Amino acid sequence: AADKINLIPQDFFAELCEQIIQHLNHKIPGVNTAELCQRIQTSGIEINVGDLAKIANIVSFLFSTAARNNLSTEELVTTLGNAVSALPKHAVQVIRHVWNEQGKSISMSEDARNMATVGQFVDIKWKLGVAMSSDTCRSLKYPYVTVTLKVADPSGQITDKSFEMTIPQFKNFFRQFKEMAAVLETV
Repeated sequence: AADKINLIPQDFFAELCEQIIQHLNHKIPGVNTAELCQRIQTSGIEINVGDLAKIANIVSFLFSTAARNNLSTEELVTTLGNAVSALPKHAVQVIRHVWNEQGKSISMSEDARNMATVGQFVDIKWKLGVAMSSDTCRSLKYPYVTVTLKVADPSGQITDKSFEMTIPQFKNFFRQFKEMAAVLETV
């Protein structure tokens, strides 16, 4: 991963670290590595989303472990220097700066550490479509609804999950959401 970190310009790496700290502080649901990767690629750097997600996981693990052990900035940098000699100098500088500025704000309560982690809903998008024909059927004309859920997994990676439903399935889906809303009104 150190060779991939070397590819990322310092400003993008700093933004990634900031987002990870915000995620660990529960201020944002996750790190949108797909969007950040696209911006990095637009700047002319060749890196894929999978590699950026691995880097985000490593840095997230680094920050959460440092918070759990109440490491000072110097202890963290010393530990990094001893463990990962191949880490680029600019990455160590960014980690030092971000940890020095915001590291102590990470709240690692006992409850948060022991809590079972699940994904977090971020956004939903839907669209109505009609399948007109296919190679096996000349006249389909069947409507469907495509739903895309944006979800932050427990590590903070934001991913899109898409599925299609027939109109009866969508009506059932909608009815269940109305039931949930009614129950939430009583809480």
